[in-house]
Amino acid sequence: MPAPEAPAPRTSRTLTRQLLRFARVEAECCLFAVLFFVGLALVRTLPLPLDAADALLLWCLGVTLALWRYGWETGREVAVIFAFHLVGIALELFKVRQGSWSYPDTGIATVGGVPLYSGFMYAAVGSYLCQAWRRFDLRITGYRPLATAGVATLVYANFFTAHVIADLRLPLAVALLVVTWRTSVRFTVGARRYAMPLALSFVLIGFFLWLAENLATLLRAWQYPSQESVWTLVHAAKLGSWSLLVVVSIVLVAAVKATEGRLYGSAEDRTVLRAYDAPPDRVPLQREREPQLPRAGGR
Repeated sequence: MPAPEAPAPRTSRTLTRQLLRFARVEAECCLFAVLFFVGLALVRTLPLPLDAADALLLWCLGVTLALWRYGWETGREVAVIFAFHLVGIALELFKVRQGSWSYPDTGIATVGGVPLYSGFMYAAVGSYLCQAWRRFDLRITGYRPLATAGVATLVYANFFTAHVIADLRLPLAVALLVVTWRTSVRFTVGARRYAMPLALSFVLIGFFLWLAENLATLLRAWQYPSQESVWTLVHAAKLGSWSLLVVVSIVLVAAVKATEGRLYGSAEDRTVLRAYDAPPDRVPLQREREPQLPRAGGR
């Protein structure tokens, strides 16, 4: 008679549960980006009395207002979203003029061939980071704000100067690894506190931004020269560009979180980091907690 199957190890059940929790919170953090793509799909499929670009701009403004009105985004987070919008528009104006990419629809609300809705694509990144910081209770340990901000400034400048002088993305990536060496992000999933190298988070976010870029170009939010006649996959080299651009995003959000007193890891985080260096069965569990979402305008 065959022996009964042994139950799945507790560690496997715990891992599955944690992954599902992580995926749920990640989906919540991406709400702004998801709604942007919903609006993009709608303006591409529905008959509208105005240009698709203008309709998408109105949609993005309405989404921003609704998320703030119903407490999904705080007042400070809305300010961060618009800061990302301005940073993105400045980059778009230059890149479009250089012919790096173009917009099939511009509408009335446009500057220099760049529709104003384009800034909300960068704002979606800012929204994701703000939401993740709050919902995962993010903290950074070993963060060097001046050095990291200095590299981020050079990264942003390189997107402009690469057309005039040599492209310095590779040296800047090395500089980024140096200034973020031993810098870790702490985040909470369910009852557990986890650690991740900050540089790894840049790469992971950059990868998902590259996936989003492929979907956006498929829906003709913008197009590269190679996509004008037929859509093609965005070149994998853009992964590096997005990963570096995330550095600028992290620095902007970190500046806000520093004023809120929610930037640096606590003594508890440092204890957790040491615990995670131990074997898994010795990692202490923390009490179950869900980050509280403040009302609009709160901290």
